[in-house]
Amino acid sequence: MTGRFSFQVNRGDTTLTKQWIEINAVTGSLSDGTMKNMSETPSIVQDDLIITYGFYDAGSGGESGLTSMDQCYVTVTPNYSRWQEELVPPGSDDKPFSRFVLPAAHDVGMNTMQNAVALLAHSGDAIIKMVMERFKLTGQLHFGLGDKAIAKIAPAIIVSLSITQKDTLPTMLAIGARYFEFRPAFCVDKAQPNMPIPDSMYFQHACIPGMAFEEFLEDVVTFLVEHQHEIVVTQLRYDGILAGCRRPTDQELDDVINKALEGKCLVRGTVDDMHNMSINELRSTGRRFIIFNPVSSFSTYTDEANATTNGDTIIQQFEQMSAERQSGQAFTNIQCQATATNIRNAVIYSALSANASNSCLMSTKAICDAKTLPWIRDHALEKLTEEQLIVCMVCRQICVLVIPLINSS
Repeated sequence: MTGRFSFQVNRGDTTLTKQWIEINAVTGSLSDGTMKNMSETPSIVQDDLIITYGFYDAGSGGESGLTSMDQCYVTVTPNYSRWQEELVPPGSDDKPFSRFVLPAAHDVGMNTMQNAVALLAHSGDAIIKMVMERFKLTGQLHFGLGDKAIAKIAPAIIVSLSITQKDTLPTMLAIGARYFEFRPAFCVDKAQPNMPIPDSMYFQHACIPGMAFEEFLEDVVTFLVEHQHEIVVTQLRYDGILAGCRRPTDQELDDVINKALEGKCLVRGTVDDMHNMSINELRSTGRRFIIFNPVSSFSTYTDEANATTNGDTIIQQFEQMSAERQSGQAFTNIQCQATATNIRNAVIYSALSANASNSCLMSTKAICDAKTLPWIRDHALEKLTEEQLIVCMVCRQICVLVIPLINSS
């Protein structure tokens, strides 16, 4: 009744990796293998190559519009730690920075459960209640389950609905990401006082703390110091953060950012620098870490179109892109991530299954990327002719997408 699915990546006669999973052909249950747990499938960095992969466990399958088939994706790409330097070498003809198309990781800070688990152990009831209300699960999960049972599976529920990345930030940068949106805020007031984690700013997904803001800054700065010709853009945003999570003041943000940049030969770039300075000007002045507060951008995302399990409505949104819609915006954000968490029954199924590998987020990764990324490669620059920075944002794990500089002619 049990069969083995596997894939192998070879380079010449050398096997770089072999991953496998055993699946019951009747029930769809997983028994043994290297891909049973999503957190144990990080990208593999092999010097000049990077292998990214993931596996979705469909279980018995077909619930709430989700696919009834297990999904696996694998990409093998160059190490893109220096892709901007290679595309625009120092000393080459200068170009406006706005010509770049930047790969981006959706909800970059939700790549760890360490802080969320600590907070749940400290004040679990309050956090669980807020999460249930945020995802409209209150009263939906008591199918024979008591409060204690729900509290026990709460960490798995949070992983299923909130963990949108599974690689470290240095790995995301090596894969090619150069744009991030970070939502820095303090932990929810209901977890105060005497929190088990430092009282500082974290990436907040509703009220679930992910990566610390200081850690994010440190990792990006370390990368930029080691890669002298790369440029990273970060927008600080606060949408989706619950009211109980205090937003930092501008002074608190400046203090943390200035501390991270101190003594590193880096200057904080601004959104105006992003618009007006050339690539070489940003490099020569040290403005290679551009950080700005919320700005207006042309985004393809809508709650309706991105709440999909197959990606077709996302492509329909892409088809409506135009230079006219870009006009007057700070940049263009092509959003590939499918937010199945906006589909009520899919969320309930994921929560009841309480397994990161069968998250409704993970179910859409292989299906949607196979449609959205080729479409962007083939058609984006036909639609978006205005000379404006373009960002391509994906969920759960980046599949590299580096489009050549836009031809201004």
